[in-house]
Amino acid sequence: MRPTYFSSLFTRTMREDPTDENVESAKLLVRGGYVRKMAPGVFAWLPLGLKVLKNVEKAIREEMAHIGAQEVHLPALLPKSVYAPTGRWDEYGDNIFKLKDRHGADYLLAPTHEEPFTLLAKDLLSSYKDLPVTLYQIQTKYRDEARPRAGLIRGREFIMKDAYSFTLDEEGMKACYSEEREAYEKVFRKLGISYVIVDAFSGPMGGSESEEFLCPLEIGEDTFVQAPSGRAWNVEALKTVEKEEDFSSLPLPKEISTPGDGSIDSLEAFLKKEGISSPILKNIAVVLKAPDGKKSVAVVGLPSDRQLDLKRLEACLSPMEVSIAGEEDLKEHPELVKGFIGVGKVGPQGAGPAKCPYFLDAHVFKGSCWCTGSDKKGFHTLNVVCGRDFGCDKVVEAAQVKEGDLSPDGSGKLSIRRGVEIGQVFQLGLKYSRSMGFKVTGPDGSQKDVWMGSYGIGVSRIIACIAESHRDEKGLVWPISVAPFKVHIVCARKECEEECERLGVETSHFGLETLVDDRNESAGVKFADADLLGCPIIAIAGRGYMEKGEIEIKIRKSGEVRKVQAREAAKEILSLSEKLRSNLLDSAHLE
Repeated sequence: MRPTYFSSLFTRTMREDPTDENVESAKLLVRGGYVRKMAPGVFAWLPLGLKVLKNVEKAIREEMAHIGAQEVHLPALLPKSVYAPTGRWDEYGDNIFKLKDRHGADYLLAPTHEEPFTLLAKDLLSSYKDLPVTLYQIQTKYRDEARPRAGLIRGREFIMKDAYSFTLDEEGMKACYSEEREAYEKVFRKLGISYVIVDAFSGPMGGSESEEFLCPLEIGEDTFVQAPSGRAWNVEALKTVEKEEDFSSLPLPKEISTPGDGSIDSLEAFLKKEGISSPILKNIAVVLKAPDGKKSVAVVGLPSDRQLDLKRLEACLSPMEVSIAGEEDLKEHPELVKGFIGVGKVGPQGAGPAKCPYFLDAHVFKGSCWCTGSDKKGFHTLNVVCGRDFGCDKVVEAAQVKEGDLSPDGSGKLSIRRGVEIGQVFQLGLKYSRSMGFKVTGPDGSQKDVWMGSYGIGVSRIIACIAESHRDEKGLVWPISVAPFKVHIVCARKECEEECERLGVETSHFGLETLVDDRNESAGVKFADADLLGCPIIAIAGRGYMEKGEIEIKIRKSGEVRKVQAREAAKEILSLSEKLRSNLLDSAHLE
């Protein structure tokens, strides 16, 4: 191994933040010359960034090898015929890049690879003797994000590790799932990244069980809740604590005149003025968009003190996309009177068939009593009881989760946090094998469906999360496991060039990747760039070497500085690197 010299490194650092990035990790990665934006959500990896990327991939490959997973590499460009049998060609909607070849055949740039892996395994595996098998790849994926943001955290082109297990039965699938889950924890600990494991919603992937690994960051797009017990849920997967009350003694419904514009604020003000104490059931018209593009209108009922959470509702109605209905959407539904929508015309309280589906949030439990619209302007109805006066087509999780809501595990109140998804594991079951006709011959000679699991890690996203959580006001502070160089040698004076070169050769001989800053720049520029690049150990040869033969060794994370004689510097650096690696592995990163 030889040292790398800064003067020949293909990179350029920047003093000012790029104007088109809005999170600190993206700013620092661009300023430090790790990546370069080519288009919204599309980045080029420069030598420094590629070294970090390869270090992350190395940690993943080590743990995949440990559990016996085998690496393959599938194409990113795939025909429609691969995704059509499972319906996901349509389910993904506008979120995938679709194209036609010169012959008019439909293709896509793969957002994920369940179907291709299933077909590959089906082609090569035919007997129970061939199982279990776990295959994985580290490959570029593509999604047509409407609003790429946060640098590498949400891009249109991104690097992902995805693995797929194939077993003869459900028990085998669960064993592979546990094995992969444990491997993920080891990967994230190696990389020095904090994580929380949360119960998750499977979404278009399907399957019986799923968990996400989230890196707790305020810039994250995922909201999760955590119980006092430590258990956590993605809000889309959280189930409201069930409740039911006796309604046998409650009064019958009573219609009242409610002048005003029909808003919740005006209704609350009116009820307060009249001395009426009653929770309000608000009914919101929404548009459901099926994978084939067909639209329909539905109504969702939820408590007025809760906001509608479209992501939670979509999770319940998947693969439907959900949006708030506008004036144009409601033209064919005159029974839905804006501001006064009730349960009479769209639920079983009234006479005649329902004209559109009615969904009730789980907070509207059996026996709860409400004031709600009367389906005509200027009127509401009191004492409307769920389970007595109205029901619904489906109970859903539609209301926004609040800090202090009760935990489903009974351990107390929930706290709300934000995070970035860095990994997810799925028990897929038989969804893909059955839809694609993947069977193997069992021990008794009969044909058996193959059980599958799917496991993903956002490789490029992890780098952004590490950069976001390992930084200070001066720049990046890489954990030693992912740093592009373990040692950054700064030649602060021209007279020290020979010593810096000697030290670089010696540390490289010890197996430490070393960067020697030999540029014809001022010491101030070199010191600033060393802090910006964030290598874990910075060695400086300057005035101290000229006067006392000393090398100044700085730990980037703690700021601790040691001064040692030049002849001992390489050994001291090696010792420090081993301690940094040991401390990283010993520390607990599960929150």
